[in-house]
Amino acid sequence: MTAQNETLEVWIDQDLCTGDGICCQYAPDIFELDVDGLAYVKGADGELMQDEGATVVVPTIALRDVTDSAKECPGECIHVRRSHDGIEVFGPDAADD
Repeated sequence: MTAQNETLEVWIDQDLCTGDGICCQYAPDIFELDVDGLAYVKGADGELMQDEGATVVVPTIALRDVTDSAKECPGECIHVRRSHDGIEVFGPDAADD
């Protein structure tokens, strides 16, 4: 699990994205579907981060919505990791505790 004040970041593996848009429903400030039908993370300015492996910091206010997105994603393509060491805490590569 993560400490309450720990900085987390999120990224989407577009190769696995199914385009269902569940993440956009949970956290529209963080995720958006592009014209290609795939979900991407959005920067603080609202611009889509389309570079492969692009990450954004998860604001504390959006943490629950982002983690729910990772849990519910049918493509299992949302990765949430600790910023300081890169360890995935939610998503397909997270260690089961």
